[in-house]
This record gives sequence, structure tokens and C-alpha cells, in this order.
Amino acid sequence: MSSTVLIVGLGNPGPQYAQTRHNIGHMCLDVMAGSAGGRFSSAKRAAAEVIEGRLGLPGQGVRAVLAKTTSFMNVSGGPVSSLAQYYGIDPDHVIVVHDEIDTEFGTVRLKQGGGEGGHNGLRDITRALGTRDYLRVRLGVGRPHRGQDTADHVLSRFSAAERKVLDDLLIDGANAAEHLALHGLLSAQNEFHQREAIRP
Repeated sequence: MSSTVLIVGLGNPGPQYAQTRHNIGHMCLDVMAGSAGGRFSSAKRAAAEVIEGRLGLPGQGVRAVLAKTTSFMNVSGGPVSSLAQYYGIDPDHVIVVHDEIDTEFGTVRLKQGGGEGGHNGLRDITRALGTRDYLRVRLGVGRPHRGQDTADHVLSRFSAAERKVLDDLLIDGANAAEHLALHGLLSAQNEFHQREAIRP
């Protein structure tokens, strides 16, 4: 990728959701912000907090906008679309970092396009952008226990065992998003799809 990229972490607003599975996108963007030494500030034209900067080595990186949505998950499309329009970023340079129940906990997977897998945030982003051809960094949070409602699962907090390795998963996700922005999808898939899940 050569022009500006928009990397968006999804989640729900408010402290009651801060450490839940559905908010792992927010957590991952916090890790990216910490690595970049930046602080999020309110976006002027979208329900989001943003940091503008660069990723990669000086003189060799790409301009990037890091963002955390501040809307509720099921209306993520408006903020993502508004940010993309404001910064003049095409959908194929939008990277969405989100929770993925169909991926084993501790696993990072990357793709472009395809279905939303029942994820309401992704569905709304597809609607708002008018295309599925944006990039996704999918952070595995595991499937619900037998008989557990999916909504209850993604809105639940991580187990004590999962929390012990959660930081490693967030770092992997942040590195995957940066690698994707700098080197493209195929390179990022080759790098991160070969890794085993980070297990509690």
C-alpha cells in the first residue's frame, strides 16, 4: 500500500463494555497508539477518536489514521464511512480490526472482502461503504459455549486464563494491522496465518 490507510478498531462505548470480547478492536488500537507514542483525540466529523501519523521506518512508511469508533457496534458504518470520506481513503485502504467468533481464541486472521459472518458492525460498514472490499484483521475470541447466546458471549469479559495471554494477542493483532498497511494482504497472511494460536 502506498497512500494513506485508515485502521479502525471496533467496539462499544462506555466502561461497561471496555474489557469485553466485542471491544478487542478498541484494545488493539490502544496497543498501536502506545507503540506510536500518540494519544487519541475526538474526530471532527465522525463518532470516533483518531490519531494521525505514520507507520514504518522514517522516510519509508505510510501515512496512517488510527481510529476507534465511539458509536455502538451495530452502527459502526457511519463513523468508518465519514472518516474514509474526510481523509480521502478508498475502501481497499480501510483496515477494520474486530472480534471474530469463528476463529479460535488467540488467532489472528486477515482477509479482504467476503461475508460478515453475522457480525453487525461489519454488516453496517459494508452498507455504509457500499462494498465488502475493505480489509479485516480478525482477532479470534472463540465460539460461545454450548447453549450460550452469541450476543452474551461477545459482550462477556475474557476468562482469567484468557487474560493471561490477551496482551500477546493484542500485540499480534497490532503487528498484523501494521504489516498489512505497509506490505499488503498476501505478505501479512503469509506472516500471520502460519502462527499457532496463542493459547491460555
